[in-house]
Amino acid sequence: MIVLGIDPGSLKTGYGVISGEGDRYRVLSSGVIRLHPAKGHPERIGEIYRELERVIGEFQPERVALETAFLSRNVQSALKLGQVRGAIIALVMNRNLQLHEYAPRAMKSAITGKGAASKEQVAFMVSRMLGMTEPPKPYDISDALGIALCDLLRGESREAFLPEKKSGRGGSNWSSFVRASPGLVIR
Repeated sequence: MIVLGIDPGSLKTGYGVISGEGDRYRVLSSGVIRLHPAKGHPERIGEIYRELERVIGEFQPERVALETAFLSRNVQSALKLGQVRGAIIALVMNRNLQLHEYAPRAMKSAITGKGAASKEQVAFMVSRMLGMTEPPKPYDISDALGIALCDLLRGESREAFLPEKKSGRGGSNWSSFVRASPGLVIR
């Protein structure tokens, strides 16, 4: 199983591609898409889309694990992050890949056993679990690798960690929505 983990950001988006067989995990690729702040936000979104499209084309992941948005007091930052996440979700759905979303606390809990773990603790445990000699830097990479590992560790039990919403509209992630509402999806 190959999973692409993504830690989205409007200036830095981390990604990590992991291959997992049983309890053996291997990093296939990781990096940070660094964007110049002087570029317009639409240009930055396009660059993220194209770079992640290249990664997907090269490594052919079966699933994508995406970190959910955190609550922000800065409305503009939250909107920009939402737009980045929307572009990533569109890319994943256009490629017909499974998408699973994980809150930062869920990822930290899966990796370190503690939902309030520090970025340093996550980076340390990610490096240990992946047999790396040093923790990955910057934290955008360790978070992305952690999200991919979280998805591999949760495996088929992930539904227990992504409870169905009681809104009557389907599941708690975009993959469930698309499967449940094909007539609402524009292709």
